[in-house]
Amino acid sequence: MKTKHPNRGSSLEDFLMEDGNLEVATAIAVKRIIAWQLQKAMDERKLNKTDMAALMDTSRRQLSRVLNPEDGNVTLETLQRAAKAVGRSLRLELA
Repeated sequence: MKTKHPNRGSSLEDFLMEDGNLEVATAIAVKRIIAWQLQKAMDERKLNKTDMAALMDTSRRQLSRVLNPEDGNVTLETLQRAAKAVGRSLRLELA
């Protein structure tokens, strides 16, 4: 007979779902990952913000919003241009 471990509860995902914050937390996590990946790709290509903004045909201010993991107000078009500027592509899917 298995006994339930007294210190084991539900997962973080279950908690966030019950709390009504799963979608918000997921969106924040996705934005942080994209910002981190873009910054890493910029570093690999030795691109500073000025050069990256020029490749994207945008301002440094807009690029700063893209690279800011806390700023979720970035369009898909802008993310696509950022990905293209570092030789990558943006992929989205419904799961």
